[in-house]
Amino acid sequence: MHPTTPTTLGRRRFLRGIAALAVAAPLMFGAAACGDDKSGDDGKVELSFFWWGGDARAKLTEQALDLYTTKHPNVTFKKTWQANQGYFDKLATLTAGGDAPDIFQIDDNYLTEYAARNVTLDLMSYKDSGKLDVSKFPESLWKYGLVDGKLAGLAFGENTQGMVYNKTLLEKNGLPEPTIGMSWQELIDWAAQVTAKTKIPGTQDPSADYKAFWIWLRQNGKDMYKDGGLGFTAEDVTAWFQMWKDAAAKKATPTADVIHEGNDTDITKQLVVTGRAATSFVWVNQMPELKKNTKDELGVVSYPGDPSAQWARASMYFSVFRNSKHKDAAVDVINFLANDPEAGEILGTDRGLPSNQDIRKTVADTTTDPAMKQSIEVETELATKFGPSPQVPLKGHSKVRSELVKAAENVQYGRQTPAEAAEAYLKTCQAAIA
Repeated sequence: MHPTTPTTLGRRRFLRGIAALAVAAPLMFGAAACGDDKSGDDGKVELSFFWWGGDARAKLTEQALDLYTTKHPNVTFKKTWQANQGYFDKLATLTAGGDAPDIFQIDDNYLTEYAARNVTLDLMSYKDSGKLDVSKFPESLWKYGLVDGKLAGLAFGENTQGMVYNKTLLEKNGLPEPTIGMSWQELIDWAAQVTAKTKIPGTQDPSADYKAFWIWLRQNGKDMYKDGGLGFTAEDVTAWFQMWKDAAAKKATPTADVIHEGNDTDITKQLVVTGRAATSFVWVNQMPELKKNTKDELGVVSYPGDPSAQWARASMYFSVFRNSKHKDAAVDVINFLANDPEAGEILGTDRGLPSNQDIRKTVADTTTDPAMKQSIEVETELATKFGPSPQVPLKGHSKVRSELVKAAENVQYGRQTPAEAAEAYLKTCQAAIA
């Protein structure tokens, strides 16, 4: 999300899957053309539901789906979930083989790609008829699911970027806490002081973190994408990499091997909870899961720099497979998960702040989880400082993300200079979005 976000889908594998889908399309879409949902002779409907996440998310999601079945006994679920690794590989395979889930979790790294290939059902008619209720959503949030005028997914949570720090470590050593609005250079100088005093690197090197790079670009008048292409140059990437190479020279960041550990998307391996650095760059809604992995008290602020460069991101979406035999039932399920108060209390903030603002307030008022309450309070505060949302990432964004990790690590390990890595990265990105 948040993000925990799955690891990269191999683009070639995705394209092979889509090719197989195209071969099967005449038969599959012919069946779908009948229109109305079809249930069994006994009126029963089984919906397949596929998502990624940890054990905690799995339990909460299963409870919410069980609640739906309690209220709609004719609908049951084939529930499938897995950890981040390989999720989109599996989804591409299922989609191509005609056995795609009726409902699947997706994020903005892949939404455009799947929507552009007509894998996702356009939900606009359901929204317009009121069967998919977004009246309690921030308008900018539900619109963050639009791709070429089609509503490809229902935004299932609001999230933003957060820099988490080890508050216990800082207090024990009489060190100041990072603050909202501190510049990137101020962060690096602060981190060098932390390293000198505690012998623990002051901050994870986030040069491989696309979220950090994206925000830094926006703070400098650029963007990740613009007018259907890249919004940055090789010179921008060079400056970004050079800043963190200089930070390493000041011992503000860990060694390359430790940074590599922190680049792992598993939330349990973030350096702030493994004790390998005093900060990590994550999604704010990951605070409860982070807290489970450390006895230390954690704090969280926005990423460094002007916080107006951050935005209310749709942490992830639920999409319906365009060829589902039970479209109406599937849409009713995601409407229920987003808008039913009981379901909202069960799901909490695991996928971000609830999109329905009434449910969001209820969760904030009733939660007894201090880490969850902290997540809500921080994002509520940051929401007053947010700038406008960028466009949903272009097709190929997953490659843009994964290649940033490779390029950044080439600099960290000394295999390439910042300029060399930046030039190679730009070329790869241009090919990915072409």
